[in-house]
Amino acid sequence: MTGEAVPAASVASVDWDALQAQAVAVMRKAYAPYSKFPVGVAGLVDDGRVVVGCNVENAAYGVALCAECGMVSHLHASGGGRLVAVSCVGGDGQALMPCGRCRQLLWEHGGPDCLLMTPKGVLPMSEVLPQAFGLEDLEAAAARGQGTPA
Repeated sequence: MTGEAVPAASVASVDWDALQAQAVAVMRKAYAPYSKFPVGVAGLVDDGRVVVGCNVENAAYGVALCAECGMVSHLHASGGGRLVAVSCVGGDGQALMPCGRCRQLLWEHGGPDCLLMTPKGVLPMSEVLPQAFGLEDLEAAAARGQGTPA
């Protein structure tokens, strides 16, 4: 899977089994002593790389890191790019729907066409997070004099 360019993924062009297997492998490295709910995620990048992340809990529950946070950090630490397909799994290895914060992360780093394996099958982020807030909203607000874009 790595090394080949994947400019625009279609459901058929993604090796979902391999992506899920990588998500399961990294889920087994999660640090979840409080919730006992390990999560792993693997994302296919537009240049063919696969980036992964697992959740890392903390005794101060609010500062726990979701698996998707770790994956996005891995994305940028390994060269950046755009996510084109993502598989997120829970402790049973089955597809898990990301929380709202993480859906926003996936939107920001993959956009509306990024594909997500969900419990109901593969969906584009435009269906997972309809009417999402993004950079274009900040730019539009700045154009109206309501702030500056990031």
